[in-house]
Amino acid sequence: MNNTKGSVSLSRWGIVYVPMAGVRKKHRRWHQIKEYLELKKVQYDYIQSEDYGAVERLARMYVENGYKTIVVVGGDMAINDALNGIMASSLESLDDISFGIIPNGIGNDFASFWGLEVDEYKKSIDYLIKGVRRRIDIGYCAFGDGDVLQKRYFLMAVNIGLGAKAIEISDECKHFWGKRNPTYIISLFRLFLERKQYKMHLKVNDEILNDRLMTVCVGNSRGYGLTPSAVPYNGWLDVSVVYRPELRQLIQGLWMMLRGHILNHKMVKPYRTKKVVLYSAENASVCVDGRTLVYSCPLEISLMPEFLNFIVPN
Repeated sequence: MNNTKGSVSLSRWGIVYVPMAGVRKKHRRWHQIKEYLELKKVQYDYIQSEDYGAVERLARMYVENGYKTIVVVGGDMAINDALNGIMASSLESLDDISFGIIPNGIGNDFASFWGLEVDEYKKSIDYLIKGVRRRIDIGYCAFGDGDVLQKRYFLMAVNIGLGAKAIEISDECKHFWGKRNPTYIISLFRLFLERKQYKMHLKVNDEILNDRLMTVCVGNSRGYGLTPSAVPYNGWLDVSVVYRPELRQLIQGLWMMLRGHILNHKMVKPYRTKKVVLYSAENASVCVDGRTLVYSCPLEISLMPEFLNFIVPN
């Protein structure tokens, strides 16, 4: 990799490859992608990272060394880490930077939103080569950490409460097994059966909610099915506030979520907003694009409209 800032060809991609968790032959996937990149005569440099924490650093390094196209081969959390690396760069403007993805791994909700499936890496590469770009909204969580303002950026959703806890269980199981397995399904079902509530105090638009809630999802995209109407290019955040359903309503709600109709459920209250402020959430986990956030309240969730170039299917 060329580390001289500004010396990289404008057409050269900087690729971060994150192998699929739980897979023994981790290099096979990259060899397939590499072979197709070379067949298509793509100029690129790549670095493999098996440490999710390093993805952010590598993406930032690419940007600060002059790469204009940053591509992450990975799942939702790898994409989120790469996004945060790009956003943390020292560049005054990101107008010349383009972000692209090749889905890899178990969780690919953001890629699926754009019609990109994990087994269709050639299709993803073809779209990247065509280079159709669209300015997309970037969401963020902001909170005080002592005298320092902390920010975590997201493309999909922020989940608070039971939804975040379910994502944590899902992530633990996927890293251990490498696939959705009976242990994960049983744990997730038991978690929903508990129908645990969290005392939350938050503001959405001009409405104050101070109640016991099951989960809250703030979506810049479809948010794992909880904000199915959200799109990352309309300048709005969709919010689904889920109250504690009866058991029959819970089963009905899971079915409606799978079919994309969760907003019609009587225990779900939907909103569309520019900002959410969480004043308190007793013992509630918060996940940002599947990544658990260590946070403090008040926590502001908002977005920057049309902030980053994303390479999209045409």
